[in-house]
Amino acid sequence: MYLFPRISLPEKAIKAAQDAKTAPDAFYCRRLLNATGIVVVPGSGFGQVPGTWHFRCTILPQEDKIPAVVSRLTDFHKSFMDEFRD
Repeated sequence: MYLFPRISLPEKAIKAAQDAKTAPDAFYCRRLLNATGIVVVPGSGFGQVPGTWHFRCTILPQEDKIPAVVSRLTDFHKSFMDEFRD
């Protein structure tokens, strides 16, 4: 199953991405990978509308493991948003 969620990023995160010379969604995806081991693909590689941010995720784990993956993703997102809160 593919997911292509839109993510809202705080200006502070967008600025950090610019300072790192990377697209904001790629910055988010790299941080997600480093923090959780979850691999997603930045939406900027798929021609998204300028000023919007997405990532593509393919769900591959066994059905009984999906809640744990979703929990790790949720925990990361909350932590990321707290770190870059405007």
